[in-house]
Amino acid sequence: MNSFSIQTFGCRVNQAEAFWWTEALQKKGLRFEKDSLRGDFVIINSCTLTSRADSDTRAFIRKVSRVNPAAKLIVTGCYAERASEEIQVIPQVWKVFSNAEKEAITEEIVFSAAAKDGKSILPFRSRALVKVQDGCNFQCAFCVIPSVRGKSVSIGKTEILSRVKKLGIQGFREIVLTGIHLNSYGLDLQPRSSLLDLLREITDIPEVSKIRLSSLDPRFLDPSLLKWITMHEKICPHFHLSFQSGSDEILRRMGRKIKVQAYREVLARLREKSPLASLGADIIVGFPGEGKEEFKETYDFLKRSLLTYFHVFSYSPRPGTEAASWPQVHSRVKKERAALLRRLSKKKNTDFRRLFLGKECRGIVIKKRKNQDEVLTSNYLRVCIPSSTWNEKHDVTVKITDVNEKETRGHAVGPVNS
Repeated sequence: MNSFSIQTFGCRVNQAEAFWWTEALQKKGLRFEKDSLRGDFVIINSCTLTSRADSDTRAFIRKVSRVNPAAKLIVTGCYAERASEEIQVIPQVWKVFSNAEKEAITEEIVFSAAAKDGKSILPFRSRALVKVQDGCNFQCAFCVIPSVRGKSVSIGKTEILSRVKKLGIQGFREIVLTGIHLNSYGLDLQPRSSLLDLLREITDIPEVSKIRLSSLDPRFLDPSLLKWITMHEKICPHFHLSFQSGSDEILRRMGRKIKVQAYREVLARLREKSPLASLGADIIVGFPGEGKEEFKETYDFLKRSLLTYFHVFSYSPRPGTEAASWPQVHSRVKKERAALLRRLSKKKNTDFRRLFLGKECRGIVIKKRKNQDEVLTSNYLRVCIPSSTWNEKHDVTVKITDVNEKETRGHAVGPVNS
């Protein structure tokens, strides 16, 4: 029996696509290898958000070619879309697929493997990821994604609801809704719809236990949507926002068309309505024009904010974007500033996790190792517990017993009562 493995880089949309490929290929009789270096076919779903993302893809291709030289490598995703010629010349690469051709990947593998129907399905992740939207209609000065993903396109509501219900029946206790610009969902459909409309219907599905949302744009988090995601019991109290900067001047240069005060107001409303929620954000450091004063504004905003963590990216000039031609911040300065923000994020996150010492939290088992399991709580705490009898995907209640900079520890109190 031919086998396959998948390596994803970048966003959760890539992970959602990998989740679908994993199911589709196993239904056709191929065996899924969880070790991404193994497999007769290795699918590499690439990212090109930063130059580091590009180099990570190339490094992985070299590694899998060395460890598993007989494998057929299939490269797709945003880096493959932007610079296919850089990948096609690599001898180990078997096929390159653009983003628009992704649906043909499984068909190509099945044809090459002469596969027959299979029955056993091993999931790509313990949480189900569902892509509901792709592409972006905005043109931020730093971002290459609209040029490699195209305009915003929503998947039909009927198709999404059918898939979500099926995943719930299969036993997935948590479903993650993903999109390149999730807030744009439904605006291109006829009749016109919205993310709120979709969530209202998904949360009505009895088989669905928990819904987690991927990144949200604070510019389009209107009061009705904000109220629904913070008040509905099926929506996980974890909200990740695309902020990018804490300086009004840098936001203006980025073309974000929002002020920092609006970020403060969004965070305040989220915290008021969901007191125990994890609040995260993406932050770019070293964007062209970011001097000491602009960086200090960002640092001070983040320090005083209600955010419980933030993902920090050093700005990387992307070909074809407006900001790529502007005078750049020195790489050493970017590195120093990124380190400062990451230390601040670690402290804020540790302080947040300590609020739950001695408390019980609901979550699902997402990883099983030899001596311990990892549980992800609804509000995005990763809790290490002693090895249990519960399998991945299982609902559990854990009690938090120890928190330090590196990890959160606890023990299982028992299964969640449905």
